[in-house]
Amino acid sequence: MAISISLTVNGSPVTASVEPHTLLVQFLREQLRLTGTHVGCDTAQCGACTVHLNGRAIKSCNMLAVQAEGQQVTTIEGLSKNGELHPMQAAFRECHGLQCGFCTPGMVMSATALAEANPDITEDDVRRQLVGNLCRCTGYHNIVKAVIQGAAGMKAGATA
Repeated sequence: MAISISLTVNGSPVTASVEPHTLLVQFLREQLRLTGTHVGCDTAQCGACTVHLNGRAIKSCNMLAVQAEGQQVTTIEGLSKNGELHPMQAAFRECHGLQCGFCTPGMVMSATALAEANPDITEDDVRRQLVGNLCRCTGYHNIVKAVIQGAAGMKAGATA
C-alpha cells in the first residue's frame, strides 16, 4: 500500500506516493529521475549513494524514502546553481579527482558536508573523514587534493 510523502529535493517541494519499503536512493533515481545518486553496494559501505539530508551527508541506500518526510534532501544535481558548478564539483574536475566517475557524486556530497563543517580541512582530515566513500580507480591522491581545493573555494565564496 503506497504512502504519500512530502519533502524538499534540491530546493523544490515534492509530493509523491511510495511503497513503504522504498529506499531513498530508489525514490531519487527511479521516481524523481535524479540518477546522479548511484547505487553501489546496497549495504552503506561504498558511499556512492551519499546525499545531504538537512545539510548532513547520509547514505541514501540505508534510509527509507518515508523517513525523509518533511526533510530537505540535496543530491549532486542540486549543488550547482544557475549552470555554475559548486566549488567542490569544480575542484574535482580541475584536480582530476575522478576516473570512471561512479564514486564521484557520493565523494563530492561527502566532501561538501565535510568542508562545510571544517573549512580549514587538512589532508589527514580528508583521508580520515572519507573512509566511508570507496573508489576503485584513483588511488585517492587527486581526490584528497580536490577536497582541499574545494574546501578553500567554498570558504572563499562564503567570505565574498
